[in-house]
Amino acid sequence: IWTLGREGGWPACGEIDIMEFVGFEPGKIHANIHTRKYNHVQRTGKGSQIIIPDASEAFHVYALEWTRDRLEFFVDEKKYFTYENEGTGVDAWPYDREQYLILNLAIGGAWGGQKGIDDTIFPARYSIDYVRVYQRPQ
Repeated sequence: IWTLGREGGWPACGEIDIMEFVGFEPGKIHANIHTRKYNHVQRTGKGSQIIIPDASEAFHVYALEWTRDRLEFFVDEKKYFTYENEGTGVDAWPYDREQYLILNLAIGGAWGGQKGIDDTIFPARYSIDYVRVYQRPQ
């Protein structure tokens, strides 16, 4: 569950990973941000993780509260990561520009595929109960 900016190309456009789950780390949920200044390619990434033992067996509520000053990440109303706007400009905070929401299931890749793919898990089901977006009045 993530967002990506529409302008500037990655990572300058900004990426907000609201929830990442890697199969070889059962029960560990990650939140990360990617900007020109802070990203995993430069090894300057910012993020956190939380243990949710039944993450792949039960529904959970993942949330992002996004203000001009910070991004706060939650699972089941428990905050587990905050990224503050340090006020140094767009290289660290591209989140004043439009982003779009992405809900996808990626199998393999540089991170998730590091330890191979267990083909015995297929067929599998990827279920999302709901998505809601709220905006505070200006």
